[in-house]
Amino acid sequence: MDTPTYAKGLEGVIAAESKICKIDGEQGKLYYYGHPLAELAASCTFEEVTYLLLYGKLPTTDELNAFSARMRAGRALSEPVLQMIREFPADSHPMELLQSVISYLSGYVEHKIHHSPHCNCRDTLHQVAQVTSVIAAYHRMQNGEAYVPPRDDLSHGANFLYMLRGEEPDDREGKIMDKCFVIHAEHSFNASTFTARVVASTMSTCYSSISAAIGALYGSLHGGANERVMQMVDQIGSTEKVKEFVEKKLERKEKVMGMGHRVYRAKDPRAVVMEAFLDEMSDKTGNRTYYDILKGVETTFRAKMEVKGKPIYPNVDFFSGAVYRLLGIPRALYTPIFAAARAAGWLAHILEQREDNRIFRPRALYVGEVDLPVPPRAQR
Repeated sequence: MDTPTYAKGLEGVIAAESKICKIDGEQGKLYYYGHPLAELAASCTFEEVTYLLLYGKLPTTDELNAFSARMRAGRALSEPVLQMIREFPADSHPMELLQSVISYLSGYVEHKIHHSPHCNCRDTLHQVAQVTSVIAAYHRMQNGEAYVPPRDDLSHGANFLYMLRGEEPDDREGKIMDKCFVIHAEHSFNASTFTARVVASTMSTCYSSISAAIGALYGSLHGGANERVMQMVDQIGSTEKVKEFVEKKLERKEKVMGMGHRVYRAKDPRAVVMEAFLDEMSDKTGNRTYYDILKGVETTFRAKMEVKGKPIYPNVDFFSGAVYRLLGIPRALYTPIFAAARAAGWLAHILEQREDNRIFRPRALYVGEVDLPVPPRAQR
């Protein structure tokens, strides 16, 4: 019998085939169903990209119109969900709320999972459409403000900002927010996506699978890096202090948040797009402090690493938090926004998993003892 291969954390292990997403880490390229992310972000709405992820092709005009109408019709929150948001503990993290709400929504739909290898997720779209609504409602209620019902004449990004602020964003802000959702929609077999597929492989509901994925994303080693980048920016305070900050970090062998990625050996393609948004928003708001500090950190850190033969580049989290701050979004909502975007990718992977399902059942390498005696309780 062959000895099983052991890879801690399943690193490098291929667990399934997928057509959804390709990451070319060496070249710094990312594809959704074969389409380069940069092109999708430049020319497609989040609704178009959600359709692509769920159906495997870009929609025609008629297909997009029908899909957008269904997705927008699913944005509004029912009174029981609103009541749940109102009563959620004030000191809890919004990611805990999202995980709970997704499970709660499951009770309001008829599941077909026990009669077919597919459920009706493509029809309800609650898991994608309502996450932003929950985030906006949570933020407003936490600040003593009334829930703002969604509008069906706004894009997904613009509607989120509208529900968050209570007033319609300008056209460019709405488009940038929508593109941010596109950028974060999918990224292959990361921890949360793999979690969603593991749960889906048991033939559980898509709601249970996404709820589990949100729990994985909530972990400090997965989501939330952009929050810590902004903490770093606030700590630095000005461009004059960048060099000293980076040097002290390196002397102490501490991580510089937002620099480097486990997969990419070139600049994260999502970071390229997000950097352009930050540049634009900095000009628009007249506040270039965040952009200048981040570019200073990138330049200083990369120069230090190049000397050591370690080319390390920014990842998507390096710039995204600053974009969100300039859009008026508080830091506590950065990871929930990540979840709102990634819900489309999670759902795509759940549906793909069910096409040729095999339950995930890895083995553990046992390193403990065996045949230990069980002494009487009085002798333990």
